[in-house]
Amino acid sequence: MSGVTHSAAGPSGPALPAVLDEAAHRCLVAGFDGTTAVPDTLKRLIDRGLGGVILFTRNIRDADQVRRLTDTLRESRPDLLIAIDNEGGGIGHLVAAGAPEVPGSWALGVADDPALTAACADALAGHLLSLGITASYAPVADVQSRPENPIVRTRAFGADPDLVSRHLRAWITATEARGVASCAKHFPGHGGTVTDSHHELAVDPRPYDRLDLAPFRAAVDAGVPMLMSAHVVFPALDPDRPATLSPRVLTELLRGDLGFDGVLVSDALEMKAIADRYGEAAGARLALAAGADQVIVAVPDLEVTLACRDAVLDALGSGELAEERVKEAAERVRRLALRYAAPYRPGAVTGWDADAGLTAARRAVRSGRGALPRPVTGAHVVDLFPPPHPALNWGGEDLLTEIRALDPTATGTAVAGEPADTGAVAGEVVRAAEGRPLVVAVCDAGLHPWQGRLRDRLLARRPDALLVSTGLPEPGDTLCAYGRGRVNLRAVAEALTGRTP
Repeated sequence: MSGVTHSAAGPSGPALPAVLDEAAHRCLVAGFDGTTAVPDTLKRLIDRGLGGVILFTRNIRDADQVRRLTDTLRESRPDLLIAIDNEGGGIGHLVAAGAPEVPGSWALGVADDPALTAACADALAGHLLSLGITASYAPVADVQSRPENPIVRTRAFGADPDLVSRHLRAWITATEARGVASCAKHFPGHGGTVTDSHHELAVDPRPYDRLDLAPFRAAVDAGVPMLMSAHVVFPALDPDRPATLSPRVLTELLRGDLGFDGVLVSDALEMKAIADRYGEAAGARLALAAGADQVIVAVPDLEVTLACRDAVLDALGSGELAEERVKEAAERVRRLALRYAAPYRPGAVTGWDADAGLTAARRAVRSGRGALPRPVTGAHVVDLFPPPHPALNWGGEDLLTEIRALDPTATGTAVAGEPADTGAVAGEVVRAAEGRPLVVAVCDAGLHPWQGRLRDRLLARRPDALLVSTGLPEPGDTLCAYGRGRVNLRAVAEALTGRTP
């Protein structure tokens, strides 16, 4: 094979030996459109050695369809890694495929029962395996260190590195026992920023000795097979480049200091922290040179993936990117695939604890006032929350729906995003809630001031209102769910109504 060459459509340099061409393709993870057919461009990438694909809601219709799709992909290349974001807590893409309902990581940290965390991780991993998906870009290893952080929050297990570490170990061990590859993210931590790297470059200004590295050390010690990098600049480590593109962070710190020898995958290159400053293609080249083993191009436009591929091949042809670096990365991906992708055995999938998620969510519900409130009937419910984050694919579940499932006499509304006139909305709510208990739920009102303004207007008219937080706790909460996953909202609904299904 070493004498065979491929000439890619885009690169301007000389054709590369087939073994090096395949190695470069192994370093790519591609998103794509479609639920049944595999696009021709993707087939060609797979034929040349594509390392993995990442599925999103756009690829999901139902469980049987997903199985057919993953079977088709696997027929093209048995060692293709088929991956998905699968954190739980409403952040995932498999609702239509019957995903087990588990709360987000923060609620698991509040319950603080690693065995329960392991049961939730086992349920998610078992379901993935039943669909033919053998890699999960979870769990989140970030520590929620800054109250203003807009992107980690309830996706983290907590604000204490020791707590985060013990739940990471439970999650990774349970996922590994299923034969599914887990991925701790986002190295070396995204919880100390005040910026969402989906939208712009984020910076963590803390000195080295205050960075939250302990959970990543715990993940490495637990044998996590993959880590994902953060598009965050850490001036204490490298003032010039985000972690994803920094040899100091990826090679010196992660490989040298932490001793990680698994697959290091980048967060998606189309995120604006990379795309706006460097471009996806340059980002792919720089990330691999810095020490990443795979780069994710999650957008379904395969032309972006091809541009990244061509940039890597060009850099190899010119010597700008070392052949040995790419071969080393490809070998790590090959070992990962042999361990998780190629041995896929759907008949080995057995059942999981379908009640673990609701059990955890119930145990996480807390009152900011001590005892849980007395149950109410016939409440008017106002559920305030920001529009769903497009990259996280939270599904827009609302508290009113869960309350009405237990108490059909309840009324109310879900307000997803800032209304044009908060005063008018407050007036309508007060009129509709006359003679009824009033429940006002917010989700991270500190980050979304319109929620606080509307809540305060309602409290001025109805100081007896019951306050609920579906994000991190707010002052004066009656109840806190610690997440907006369906089971989080169901557990709060049970506490408010005193009823269970």
